[in-house]
Amino acid sequence: MRRGISVAQGAIALLVLGMAVSVSESRGEEGKPYPNPARFEKAIARYEAQDKKTPPPAGAVVCIGSSSMGGWHRTIKKDLAPLTVIPRGFGGSNMNDALHYADRIVIPYRPRAVLVYEGDNDIACGVAPEQVRDAFAAFVAKVRRALPDVRIYVLSVKPSIRRWKKWPQMRAANGLIEAMCSQDKGLTYIDVASPMLDADGTPKKDIFRPDGLHMNGKGYAIWTETARPILVEREREFEKGM
Repeated sequence: MRRGISVAQGAIALLVLGMAVSVSESRGEEGKPYPNPARFEKAIARYEAQDKKTPPPAGAVVCIGSSSMGGWHRTIKKDLAPLTVIPRGFGGSNMNDALHYADRIVIPYRPRAVLVYEGDNDIACGVAPEQVRDAFAAFVAKVRRALPDVRIYVLSVKPSIRRWKKWPQMRAANGLIEAMCSQDKGLTYIDVASPMLDADGTPKKDIFRPDGLHMNGKGYAIWTETARPILVEREREFEKGM
């Protein structure tokens, strides 16, 4: 296992050192400010109460994110087997919410890796792509301060029928996050968006629930087929019993 952080990781950490506290009060380029994370206090408290009754295993893969991650809870342990995962999605959340609550539902578990899905709700509420990237950078810095060796995987923002008009901004956010990950060996960008598009470049119609936003089983099958091989290959040596 690697010890410490690389030069590139250190540069990123220094660059965003102050973001972890201030990003919720800042604006992206022509973007709106993030909403107050306190609206999820009850959801996070429920996870904490659950953790007291049944403490999650240390050294697992924490899966944090919005309702798309929350909807995966039903099958994610099977879909990502034999990896040990801790599902921690909370519906309606954004990247700044993940940042805000990382010290309560990520860091305490002492995970070896984190899988993140955010950005969808960020863009939908008017946050700029640059601010999504900055919030992710702050999330990375915050988690690494406590867990220097942690590996972080980030799923691309997904396209959807309901939010198709926002796709250009979502695609821009994906590009910014992918570029950041390409400069850091401890970060992995996973493109789940491309296989969700038809040949004409529009979202596949049969992978969503009737609301045109949340995925059905076919949508999660795409995520599994795309993300699982990457996660299993890179986490295999760290999984007990593999």
